[in-house]
Amino acid sequence: MSETRQSQAWPRSGLLVVFLCFVTVVFDGYDLIVYGAVIPVLLKEPGWSLSVAEAGTIGSYGLTGMLIGALVAGTITDIIGRRPTILLCLGWFSVAMGACAFAPSPEWLGALRFVAGLGLGGVIPTATALTLEYAPAHRRSFTYALMFSGWAVGGALAAVAARSLLPDFGWRGMFALGAAPLLVLPVMLKALPESVHFLRTRGRFAEADELAYRMGLPAPIRPPVRPTVEARASRGQSVGSLFVARYRATTVVFWVTCFLGLLLVYGLNTWLPQIMLKAGFSLGASLSFLLALNAGTILGALVMARAADRWSAKPAIVAMFVTAAACIAGLSTRPPEAIAYLLVIGAGFGVGTQILLNSYIGMSYPVKARATALGWSLGVGRLGAILGPTIGGHLVAAELAPEWNFHFFAAIALIAAAAVALVPRTTTAPEPAEAPEPHDDIADIEPHRHENRH
Repeated sequence: MSETRQSQAWPRSGLLVVFLCFVTVVFDGYDLIVYGAVIPVLLKEPGWSLSVAEAGTIGSYGLTGMLIGALVAGTITDIIGRRPTILLCLGWFSVAMGACAFAPSPEWLGALRFVAGLGLGGVIPTATALTLEYAPAHRRSFTYALMFSGWAVGGALAAVAARSLLPDFGWRGMFALGAAPLLVLPVMLKALPESVHFLRTRGRFAEADELAYRMGLPAPIRPPVRPTVEARASRGQSVGSLFVARYRATTVVFWVTCFLGLLLVYGLNTWLPQIMLKAGFSLGASLSFLLALNAGTILGALVMARAADRWSAKPAIVAMFVTAAACIAGLSTRPPEAIAYLLVIGAGFGVGTQILLNSYIGMSYPVKARATALGWSLGVGRLGAILGPTIGGHLVAAELAPEWNFHFFAAIALIAAAAVALVPRTTTAPEPAEAPEPHDDIADIEPHRHENRH
């Protein structure tokens, strides 16, 4: 069977890998978004005297841990492999989340959220690498969007769980539920395979070939040879390569967009229930709005990923940011509850831009610079993620009218749309022909068929 025909197949074993990665990201999303769901109750915890601004700062601790965890996980993965890394991260953040349920003070809760973030930070990059490696080539972009949508599914589950558990078990019950992934860990230990690419680069060729055959992956075109230090170095690109004349403006715009996009995602997911509570809705309705936001994110990610595959990424991303801005601004008019739900779903539809943005960044640079470009863009973006809960907390603490909170986040989305619209129409230079290598990085998402239009 030819490599092309093999790449079209999606054996059940490969589907299982993607499903396990999806489940892991669901838990990741729950553990991150659950904090926003419990803030209204945390602010009333007896003896804590927690201010709104302090609650926002605690929310940023977990995201700071994620930034560090992502960097550490990248190094660990190269040493021990992807399978052990994702299992270690899953166990790590599950134990830390369970410990959050017993936090005796805000300081302890903040510290434990930071520790949990260290494990959470390594999940998505590792799950992404495995998903892209085991997904069929002709569905790689959509498969990645499907896997990553697990993050919003986890957020939706956090909102559903909050409505059921908060009245009887309080915020501690919500964090205790965050330890549930420990029950799935034995299944992951048994069913999750190692990366074929990792095995080949470590010289374990027989094991890699046997696993590739079992998982239905195409055989390499050239014999697998462990790259020399010089060869590995020649593939990497320094950050300076992103600022050559041809890509300088593109790099700056992408960094700004990632910063604003992740500030919007984490700011809204942390503070939407509290903002809606201040706008006059009940606690139950406020938590339902968090569910609606994440439902819209799932819908937007999947629908627009297909649209970008069919046409192009840039207009899809601009449209999503504009949709988010319009819907968030619409909430400032204090519409009836039914209309408010539709607007929140629309806001979530636009918030799902980060998935398409990752793909767009990857296809805007030469192959050898893609990993560097995306790594730095997401690194800058995580600074926005860290600031989102803190800035949102200060806005809520300022006792401004609720509509000003909506104006702020709508403005962020609108500026992000304008930034993407400014991405230069640069066509990536053709790469020299060589045998393809396994897709082992988030930047290896299959380029959209119409990338030359950008």
